[in-house]
Amino acid sequence: MKQIATVILAAAALAFAADKKLELKDLPAAAQKTVNENAKGAEIKSIGKETEDGVAQYEVETMLNGKHRDFNVDTRGKLLVVEEETTIDAIPAAAKATILKKVGTGKLRAVETFTKPGEATMYEAAYTTKAGKKLEVLVKADGTETKE
Repeated sequence: MKQIATVILAAAALAFAADKKLELKDLPAAAQKTVNENAKGAEIKSIGKETEDGVAQYEVETMLNGKHRDFNVDTRGKLLVVEEETTIDAIPAAAKATILKKVGTGKLRAVETFTKPGEATMYEAAYTTKAGKKLEVLVKADGTETKE
């Protein structure tokens, strides 16, 4: 019985730690520096820690002039990706056409630029199908669908 209680308490502690919101001061110095350089005067709304493709990283959600701009930084301070809110009309025509075709009779919810340092910008759209299913699509500037 004592072992079960210990396991339950350990699981609860892990769940709490996973849900804990981080502050800038909680990050390693190199990551803090990159966050400050990339926040560009924006308000930091939240910082979370995640592991993606085996890489521990911080997801920083910011808001500037009413627009969302999120970016991921690894524990060594390397900028991994920047996602910035935009409009469907502000992206290249081929990317727009592919997204609108994919959305079809559904509802477009959001469009973001998706940029990894040293790579071409891509465009990510979140939409809801007519049947109510929430999906996302990522396209290159030429309209080609892609995965990260």
